[in-house]
Amino acid sequence: MTRDHDRGLADLADLLLSVARVLHAPQIDGLVHLTATETTVMRCIDRNPGVSAGRAAQVTGLQRSNLSTAVRSLESKGLVRRDADERDARSVRLHPTPLAGENLSALRREWSRMLAAAEVSGAAIDSTLAVLGRLDAALQGAGQAPSSSSSSSSRLRSSEANDASTE
Repeated sequence: MTRDHDRGLADLADLLLSVARVLHAPQIDGLVHLTATETTVMRCIDRNPGVSAGRAAQVTGLQRSNLSTAVRSLESKGLVRRDADERDARSVRLHPTPLAGENLSALRREWSRMLAAAEVSGAAIDSTLAVLGRLDAALQGAGQAPSSSSSSSSRLRSSEANDASTE
């Protein structure tokens, strides 16, 4: 890689952080606001309904105690439901509630509204999604970021069976 390429990647990361900061907590009436940790956990549960608590901790990179704290908070906000694991009574499965779906829909509408101001073409959006998807996959594969992309969902589900006996 050249110095210009490295600088471009660093600039891209800087811009991603800037955009993420603005998008993280838009002020929407009626929206259930989440901490950064709750957001990470909620993304995992939303993209992988029925994920085990142990697997969610592994996927998000959180310690089990921190995950438990976040899940309790999300439960108290009405966003997460815990169900006993049918195969292992010692384990629980985490599911988003209808309120979580409503919250996410409102958030996605607001994100779309916020980003629409940039007047970006559909082709540019598709290209950007492809690049960001590749970056996300590369970071996931290198163990550098919590796995929560849709491409990682199938990996998570296929590995659930292997993890169920070790929780």
